[in-house]
Amino acid sequence: MAYKSHFKFSNSQRNGIFLLAVLIIIFQCIYAFVDFSSESVQPDKKVLEKFRQQVDSIKKVELEKSKPIVYPFNPNYITDFKGYTLGMSTEEIDRLLKFREENQWIHSAQQFQEVTKISDSLLDQLSPLFKFPDWVTDPKPQVSRTDYSKNPNHRISGSKTYDQKIDLNKATAQELQKVNGVGEKLSDNIIRYRNRFKGGFISEVQLQDIYGLTPEVIERITNDFAVKTPRHIEKINLNTTTKDQLVTIQHIDYEIAHYIIEERTLREGFKSFDELLKVKKFPIRKFEIIKLYLTLN
Repeated sequence: MAYKSHFKFSNSQRNGIFLLAVLIIIFQCIYAFVDFSSESVQPDKKVLEKFRQQVDSIKKVELEKSKPIVYPFNPNYITDFKGYTLGMSTEEIDRLLKFREENQWIHSAQQFQEVTKISDSLLDQLSPLFKFPDWVTDPKPQVSRTDYSKNPNHRISGSKTYDQKIDLNKATAQELQKVNGVGEKLSDNIIRYRNRFKGGFISEVQLQDIYGLTPEVIERITNDFAVKTPRHIEKINLNTTTKDQLVTIQHIDYEIAHYIIEERTLREGFKSFDELLKVKKFPIRKFEIIKLYLTLN
């Protein structure tokens, strides 16, 4: 029985194999003798520079987007934390707070620098963000006492002394409505908030909790009113309080109370109230109100 060979090729097949072998030899020679390294490639410098500029432009845009937005603010209400974020030193913040504790007000960027002693460069950064009340930036002529007697609802401009101010815990809606910016609705909001607590306000800072009151209106209210009969409260020792005691304070829930105690444990006790600003999820804007209920003794 004869077997058919599988290695028998026709003439056309043999020619194809030969051509394939020649091509393989040619490609091997090219690979061996031609330099394909990148050193011989000369990039177009103009194209490369244009590409770099585009990358730098994209980076700049992304950097600007990542910067925190600082909205206009009244420098009279700068807290320790806000002052720190604005680049002020501890000494500069303390000078401002001491000035405000004396019931004095900043009315211009120049006065802000005189009080805080900040540098010219920092003032140049901050002053465009200052937003003062309209009655500071666009003062109206003072009302004479004769005109005031004709219109008792019109206030004579200028801050009052503590003795001249009306007790905020006893003020009527009509007295509150004499303040520019306080109408019937806002005066009702103030009295309704005051009545929520037996004894009323502890401090004027609680006006920040009343819906509808802007910093400018609060400033005008505190020019004419003060808490002379504050509600009595038993302050809580921050370094010994329990979670259940903390949640009795306005603006503190169980989650925040947990983080406060956790931070207290890590620090082996709080040395100052400002350390609360480092607590996770702490309501920084309500810091001054929360402090009313706490003591470190």
